[in-house]
Amino acid sequence: MREQLTESDVRKIKEEIEYRKLVVRKKELEAVKEARAQGDLSENFEYKAAKQDKNRNESRIRYLERMLKTAKIVSDTSGADEVGINDTVELYFEVDDETETYRLVTSVRGNSLEGRISIESPLGKAILGHKVGDRVRVKTNGEDGYYIVVRSIDKSTDESGDEIRKF
Repeated sequence: MREQLTESDVRKIKEEIEYRKLVVRKKELEAVKEARAQGDLSENFEYKAAKQDKNRNESRIRYLERMLKTAKIVSDTSGADEVGINDTVELYFEVDDETETYRLVTSVRGNSLEGRISIESPLGKAILGHKVGDRVRVKTNGEDGYYIVVRSIDKSTDESGDEIRKF
């Protein structure tokens, strides 16, 4: 599956790859060497744990590099009055009579527990490009769905704290 990434996402991924190659890789290799020096490898838990950590780091590097190769770059700019990537939106859910606040992000930064929803989620797809006051139907399964109303859009969101998702 091709990930949709912004230029900022690409920059963060490249920074993580570089950090893992230059810092984490050296640290993990040193840990393996130290554990190997302790003797019998068949019953050496430290050696096994060090190898697992090293392999986990290498897997993460491959995962991120593959993501960059297959990514589709999307723009994070939008009109001043419409919902776009990195915007914080206040939504009114008619069925629950509740208002909730979310930030619209790319799928690699999505985390609904922290209030960040992906542009590829049903809710994200539904509100992208809409304006304050728009009543939008969110399709969940075939004909099923619910209505929301866009109450406000905040364009001043800082994405520096967002992490690229793990596997």
